[in-house]
Amino acid sequence: MYTASDLRKGLKIEMDGAPCVITDFQFMKPGKGQALYRCKIKNLITGGTVDKTFRAVDKIDKPNLEERDLIYSYQDGEHYVFMDSSTYDQVLIDAEVLGEQRHFLAEDMEVQILFHNNRPIEVTLPFFVEKTIEETEPGARGDTATNVMKPARIENGYEIQVPLFINQGDRVRIDTRTGKYADRVSKGF
Repeated sequence: MYTASDLRKGLKIEMDGAPCVITDFQFMKPGKGQALYRCKIKNLITGGTVDKTFRAVDKIDKPNLEERDLIYSYQDGEHYVFMDSSTYDQVLIDAEVLGEQRHFLAEDMEVQILFHNNRPIEVTLPFFVEKTIEETEPGARGDTATNVMKPARIENGYEIQVPLFINQGDRVRIDTRTGKYADRVSKGF
């Protein structure tokens, strides 16, 4: 159990049975009366945010959260199968929990998964992944304008924007937090 004085930005708490994180925090001490703790709170399951004010005497629940490192194995329909390397237990995670990150998964990739009451709620991939460009238009020769991007499709069909000098077969690094091109790793054929 937390008290209101324990609150700070980034702290994970439980509200109405759902895990939440404090994204903004302000301490207010009016001239008379109790201190107030004004927080902006984001629900980790739904992504919704609410503003809530706590008094100094309020008690806040700690969430039952567990973070585990698992290894991605394969896709089984709408589920993605991950394995715990120490116990060899398999964990099925829905595509909706992964969101857009599912396009950046690679076999044997180690990921961090956050569980709330033994239910996966968030998957954290490595910051950068390397993927091969399967399809893109060739860049026009002599077109050297800066920051000009073109669409390209990676191995699993996901489309990203890449600079004109990237060609089919090139290996690129993608930032998994934004889903955008970071740099070229190697040239293709």
